[in-house]
Amino acid sequence: MSIKKVAIIGGGAAGFFAALSAKKHFPKSEVTILEKSTKLLAKVKVSGGGRCNVTHACFQNSELAKFYPRGSKQIRKAFDQFNSEDTVNWFEARRVALKTESDNRMFPTTDDSQTIVDCLMSEARKLNVHISLSSPVIKIKSSSSGFELTLKNGIEVFDKVIVASGGSPKEEGFLWLKELGHDIIPPVPSLFTFNMPKESIKSLMGLSVTNASVRVQSTKLIQSGPLLITHWGMSGPAVLKTSAWGARVLNDMGYQFNIHVNWLGQVKEQELRDILQDVMNSFGKRMLRNHNPFEMPQRLWEHLVHKVDLPLEKLWSELGKKGVNKLLNLLLNDQYTVSGKTTFKEEFVTCGGVSLANVDFKTMESRVCPGLYFAGEVLDIDGVTGGFNFQAAWTTGFIAGKSVG
Repeated sequence: MSIKKVAIIGGGAAGFFAALSAKKHFPKSEVTILEKSTKLLAKVKVSGGGRCNVTHACFQNSELAKFYPRGSKQIRKAFDQFNSEDTVNWFEARRVALKTESDNRMFPTTDDSQTIVDCLMSEARKLNVHISLSSPVIKIKSSSSGFELTLKNGIEVFDKVIVASGGSPKEEGFLWLKELGHDIIPPVPSLFTFNMPKESIKSLMGLSVTNASVRVQSTKLIQSGPLLITHWGMSGPAVLKTSAWGARVLNDMGYQFNIHVNWLGQVKEQELRDILQDVMNSFGKRMLRNHNPFEMPQRLWEHLVHKVDLPLEKLWSELGKKGVNKLLNLLLNDQYTVSGKTTFKEEFVTCGGVSLANVDFKTMESRVCPGLYFAGEVLDIDGVTGGFNFQAAWTTGFIAGKSVG
């Protein structure tokens, strides 16, 4: 039998992992990564602030799948073949040790994404994976002899093709896959921060609280976690998770909506009433300014007290019923107007892409175009922030690669 020629379209995380898996499972095959730009693994390099959040320390497949707003059911089945524990073992077998941070995100112990890039590049060299840069695929055509790929320098024929070309902000970016018969779910941004041009809280940029909850008015969207105040509005996991789960809803709202922030996370009204009563009884002779009973930065506490027109010099014992209600409403239900969004760092993530109904997740093979496989963000799968999008890339890439034989 002739050596199978496999083309991998895309030199990112999913593409590399697919190439390595294909070579590992079928050593005699000829595997070529076709990358349209001059850079390989660009997102790996910049992710996690240049540290690369490789995966998440969640080792139960059913729990891990819950972090994917889209594709949860399909990725859950895929994790039976390659999950976060397999990712850790794969890198550690290649002498890349990973560490787990307090929020369960996993990074290389070097805190340097170059470690991950070097590991993948070194493995590709070792397995003799061909890499072709500045090689955009202009057209793809299925034929009796395999797939004809139109490249800059002419047409090349491959037996199998793995598409790992990543997400696209516009539907036109998927046109070539649509022409092969695939259904495309229109892409919209996921994982973005909230712009609040008219809100004075921006003056506190850089401050954060460890656990807040964010609810989008007139929707069912609510998420909790650390919240960061930025010079354009709000970010941090509570906001990013809200944007991921609400990607389509918030897009439909034109990114103009109100949010309600509970600065104390899960604390409910009666519980807070009791806390405030205790403070008034025990610290009544102290001024509001001098006794901040909550684990939040002092500048934020003063800003919030000022927001409800309570003098910072007021004594806790003089707060009265009206003052208690003002504080209560503010801490549990503080309202802000969001007008627009900003991409979260360089970690551009979209929801949308190739419809999951078009793909067999046991093999990652297209149901409408046999011999064509998918991996990574080109699919309508996306995770919240925390290493989940990389895990989806490793998983789908691994399965696609081992299925091309």
